[in-house]
Amino acid sequence: MAPFVKHVPSPEEEVILNIRSIRFFQNTDFVFFLSVLIPTPRHSFSKNRLEPLFSINNALFLVLFCFSFSIHCQSTNFPNKPIKIICPAAPGGISDLLSRIMAQRLSPLYAQQVIVDNRAGSGGHVAGEYVAKSPPDGYTLLQATIAHNAAYAMYTHLTYDPLKDLQPIVLLGESQGVLVVHPSLPVHDIKQFIQFAKIHSDQLNYGSAGTGTAIHMATELFKWMAQIKLVHIAYKGSAPAMLDLIGGNIQLMFENVATATPYVISGKIRPLGVTGVKHAPNLPGIEPISSSGLSGYEAVPYYTLSTGSKVPPDIVRKLAFDVDQIVRADNLQQRWLDLGVDVLGGTPANALERNRIESSKWTRVINAAHIQAD
Repeated sequence: MAPFVKHVPSPEEEVILNIRSIRFFQNTDFVFFLSVLIPTPRHSFSKNRLEPLFSINNALFLVLFCFSFSIHCQSTNFPNKPIKIICPAAPGGISDLLSRIMAQRLSPLYAQQVIVDNRAGSGGHVAGEYVAKSPPDGYTLLQATIAHNAAYAMYTHLTYDPLKDLQPIVLLGESQGVLVVHPSLPVHDIKQFIQFAKIHSDQLNYGSAGTGTAIHMATELFKWMAQIKLVHIAYKGSAPAMLDLIGGNIQLMFENVATATPYVISGKIRPLGVTGVKHAPNLPGIEPISSSGLSGYEAVPYYTLSTGSKVPPDIVRKLAFDVDQIVRADNLQQRWLDLGVDVLGGTPANALERNRIESSKWTRVINAAHIQAD
């Protein structure tokens, strides 16, 4: 009987054995499955050359393992460097204010710098494209609006696909708008304005934060339902549009209630109606458009925090949970009230469903009213 000889694994064999024994890493099940498919050589190494142990298949396995392990580490250690929130509008509007509130709250929570980067233009799609084409690691976020979430059907020349290249993380909130006019216009309610606009067809200029933004879509819906013609002047954010309205360079615009309220109180602009189906707390004396001259009208802007579609799900879930806790915090409720924001929060699935509903609605409006990007 042959004597028992203990086999001592070579260094190369030990590498493979060690890799095969890694079972404790979550999120690497696929890599482990691949390792099972790679047969272990039944012979030892030759002194002169390596046997098929380091074949192309094994090399590929090692690459896949390293990649999967890298992603796993990124996810579990997130965040370990500064985060950027890309705002699609100029400073001063509701999108900018929401972005800065998120940055102020996330920074101490994560012990990392959170930077707001305003990238206005193309109705918000300069910002959307930047986020879509950024590394899918969760460190570049988008303060997304209706332009990214629901009204992209009007664009045919975008160099990215908002539906496929972006994903919502969490709903932030929604806020009513208000139709405001320059005080020089001889109108004081919705019925008077519609009649005046029909008489002065194509002579009244309205401002927006950009093509496809909530302000633009609210006005286009109003035009379509009221059967009037207005001239669109697109700005890089609602703040510069409001300045031109106050200066008399444009005659009307839709704006977030909270942003418009100080100018209403000072008499620099005149409110005609709010865009929701209920009264706005900031402007309690102003009737909803739907009950004061244009039945069935409703356009309530909503906002999400979004990111690239390839960002790992566990990072998205972490961000969603943390932001949901932030927006629901007791010490922020007065701030939301002052801004006229109704908090939403929730999960990525909730945000995705809201996008689906809004996209269906606004695509119908875009097609029926033949709205196209300028």
